[in-house]
Amino acid sequence: MQEALNRIDAVRAKYKEVYGKAPDVVVRAPGRVNLIGEHTDYNDGFVLPIAIDRDVIIAASKEDEAVLKMHSLNFESSSICPLAKIEKDPANPWSNYIRGVAAVLEEKGISLGGVAMAIEGNVPLGSGLSSSAALEVAAGMAFQALFGFNMGGPDMALLAQRAENSFVGVNCGIMDQFISRLGAKNHALFVDCRTLEYSLVPLPESGVSVIVANTMKKRGLVDSEYNTRRKQCEDATAILGRQIPQVAALRDVSVADFEKYSRFLPPDIRVRAEHVVTENDRVLKSVEVLKSGDMEAFGVLLNQSHESLRDLYQVSCRELDIMVEAAQSIPGVLGSRMTGAGFGGCTVSLVKDDAVSAFLKDVSARYESRTGIKPQMYVCKPESGAGVVGAD
Repeated sequence: MQEALNRIDAVRAKYKEVYGKAPDVVVRAPGRVNLIGEHTDYNDGFVLPIAIDRDVIIAASKEDEAVLKMHSLNFESSSICPLAKIEKDPANPWSNYIRGVAAVLEEKGISLGGVAMAIEGNVPLGSGLSSSAALEVAAGMAFQALFGFNMGGPDMALLAQRAENSFVGVNCGIMDQFISRLGAKNHALFVDCRTLEYSLVPLPESGVSVIVANTMKKRGLVDSEYNTRRKQCEDATAILGRQIPQVAALRDVSVADFEKYSRFLPPDIRVRAEHVVTENDRVLKSVEVLKSGDMEAFGVLLNQSHESLRDLYQVSCRELDIMVEAAQSIPGVLGSRMTGAGFGGCTVSLVKDDAVSAFLKDVSARYESRTGIKPQMYVCKPESGAGVVGAD
């Protein structure tokens, strides 16, 4: 809590230093980690992320001039653009996420006046913890706080997603922005990626921690392999749809139906579909066991998810597997799996609180001894979604 207050004070102070006055409002939006439900989103499936205690903070005020002024504490740089002509800034790519949100708001007919912002974040960049969504949602919250337009949480998430898709040019799904805006302390967020219906799922306030371990392995194969997997899922849907009425996506296929009709699928397509069908089932089971407080059962589902991603969807890699194996060997680790698109990035582990120190020491040492790479570890607690944290 004190660290968060210190960061807010630091952003306020930088705002005053840069712009010569105190900000009108300070907002925050968190990063996220997906506990379970990988490669299900583009199959209209289910995900179960949490917002984490690492976030983006923006201090902002209205400006008389119709421009968007932005200063980043992290990059120690500033960027300015006229609201009449919002374009990308190749010299300051961090600013494009904010520019994109402003551009999409203008497209929606929400007129913005001039704004000055100071921005700071402690979501590790490139770690798979969604610093981009946190920045987009924080920008949206700042604009809303300053100009008072009416926009609920789901619509704000969709707006932020559109900014990243259409302005920044990254074809992300809805999960990252959704959890950043709608997360709740000590809860995961169950999201139906087809209907965007969502519900909070309780997590213990103490006793277990979520540890994200960054392999530091760059995810070089993601784009091409992602497109291949997506095409294979579409092919599986088309084939199964000829056998099972009303199948529009793999989320419509039950485990029982898959076992009955999977013989119609070519081998490579069958294993991809099997992962998606069983992963959706694991998410639904996760919601039930978490509601009952059975963290051991949830840990088993995490382990099963990694095995499926490794063996069926084949999006793991040596570094991720080594990290998961090291985690699963530590007493007090209930479950561990890769999280994110794959071929690098992070793992997520559910760890009893009394085993956290051993995890941080031993898993890091074992991973470094086998790979020569020093990992980064983040102990996370489920935090609340975006909101205003200060106003003058």
